[in-house]
Amino acid sequence: MLPPRTHPVTAFEGTTRLASGTLADVALAVKRAGGNALVFDDLTGRVVELDLRGSEAEILARLPEQEPPPPVAPRGRGRPKLGVVAREVTLLPRHWEWLAAQPGGASVALRKLVEQARRENAGQDATRAAGEAGYRVMSALAGNLPGFEAASRALFASDRAGLKTAAAGWPAELLAYIEAIAFRPPPA
Repeated sequence: MLPPRTHPVTAFEGTTRLASGTLADVALAVKRAGGNALVFDDLTGRVVELDLRGSEAEILARLPEQEPPPPVAPRGRGRPKLGVVAREVTLLPRHWEWLAAQPGGASVALRKLVEQARRENAGQDATRAAGEAGYRVMSALAGNLPGFEAASRALFASDRAGLKTAAAGWPAELLAYIEAIAFRPPPA
């Protein structure tokens, strides 16, 4: 599924950065350059598949204006108006006993625990997601370059200096892009 046309992306032709900017701008730049580039979502590091057939106006017309709405799940048990989704959770008997004794029952207690964990771990989760995004780009563009394995280890250890050392022979703009994605500061 395509991100909206104003979403930040970057295109690479081999290991050379072709364009960075909004999806609309980069799509047109890739079309003008011959259409032989990988386009990456700057937030997730995932490859964005573009349909570059036709005129520039036709390409732009195929790009979504805004984020697509989430898929609507069929109504089931729970409280669908609140967005509650019933799924299976596997716990030990002592966990079920503790949850059953909580005010509001197991569902309320689990929701509170999840929200607390989300707040407390937001920075770590953002750092992990950024590292994974950087790895997606790195494996797609630098998987065959010398030092890839050492660079991967450094990336997952959040060792920026180690990454630079392992990737010393890589094109500067490629390494700069991987760093920008993998080491971006967590949202405030």
